[in-house]
Amino acid sequence: MSNTSRDILVHDEGGVRTITFNRVERKNSITTAMYAQLADAFETAAQDAAVRVVVLQGDAAVFSAGNDIGDFLQQPPSTQDAPVFRFLRAIATFPKPVVSAVCGPAVGIGTTMLLHCDLVYAGDNAAFSMPFVNLGLCPEAASSLLVPQMMGYHRAAEALLLGEPFMAEAALEVGLVNRVVPPTECNAIAQAQARKLAAKPLSALIETKRLLKQGQTAAVLERMAEEGVSFGRMLREPAAREAFSAFMAKRSPDFSKC
Repeated sequence: MSNTSRDILVHDEGGVRTITFNRVERKNSITTAMYAQLADAFETAAQDAAVRVVVLQGDAAVFSAGNDIGDFLQQPPSTQDAPVFRFLRAIATFPKPVVSAVCGPAVGIGTTMLLHCDLVYAGDNAAFSMPFVNLGLCPEAASSLLVPQMMGYHRAAEALLLGEPFMAEAALEVGLVNRVVPPTECNAIAQAQARKLAAKPLSALIETKRLLKQGQTAAVLERMAEEGVSFGRMLREPAAREAFSAFMAKRSPDFSKC
């Protein structure tokens, strides 16, 4: 599969499917159409025996700024079949290894999607943040379940309640990333690791990943669905409306009445 759509690039070579965020002029912010492409790329890779590993990557300067706010406000996810939820379910249940290369900002879903990857390599310029509360919203992608498991409760609360960025070394310390490298080398290192994986027996990779995640997948999907209901409700409430209008107007939000 080779796809030359401008915003998401999909390229298959040597058993590795590389999915590249290619909207650098908008900091790789993700639109509804891009979520649909991401979901398609994972769903078809799961079924394609020729694809043994998936790599997710951005640019040396930016991984993803998260949701494209303008697009998001025009097409908010209204059902569990919305493209964003399709993508999240596809990556959470993907049976083969997923490797990510993350440089620069990884905001919101740019961070939470990494919770569903198997290997994550970060540039030393990476900045991770989950600022859902600052937008009047709640966590998504089962991050309310997975972040405390990974970081411990107090560090998870700091990351999710304050929503402030934490850098690559902190992400390494809590186990979100495997290694911190120079940004110009990050994608190449992820590709090298993916090629190593692609050379191994696929049946053994799939069974090992299944056992690693055994007992967790059902809980992850249940939490995703619960978060999705809350997220949809909160999108329509005053706090989110104030946060988004302030963002679009480039002013500070006033949550004193929210």
